[in-house]
Amino acid sequence: MARKKKAQGGPQVLAVNRRARRDYEIEETLEAGIVLTGTEVKSAREGRIQLKDAWARIEDGELWLVDCHIAPWTHATYDNHDPERKRKLLVHRHELKRLLGKTQRGGYTLVPLRVYVKGPWIKVELALARGRAKHERREELKRRIHQREIEQELRRRR
Repeated sequence: MARKKKAQGGPQVLAVNRRARRDYEIEETLEAGIVLTGTEVKSAREGRIQLKDAWARIEDGELWLVDCHIAPWTHATYDNHDPERKRKLLVHRHELKRLLGKTQRGGYTLVPLRVYVKGPWIKVELALARGRAKHERREELKRRIHQREIEQELRRRR
């Protein structure tokens, strides 16, 4: 029986939180493992995972991913998982203590940026982020549009 070839190029991205970079100012990122059941893994590998409203919190000395939707696996029977349950994230203890100190300072939150496959494991890229006000988002959008116009004009003149 022939073996499947591994995908070249890097980790296979399963889900991306596009709104996170717009709504938050990213301070730093870190990688965390995620504890999943069997049907959750199969469904996530099919790309049936949503990070739109997801966030992470530290509770009783453990890191949890909240409001991440993993759709029920289509081929499962009655023993399927709850799509909205909170899931434990795996990080080193020193990283957890550092995150706890920074999130308690105020104004900071933990937001998942993407979920991807790394080797046989499914990982979550978390960001320590500070929320942007509505006027800050507008200014950032104007700045990007202005920068894009400058680059287009430079390309046109070449």
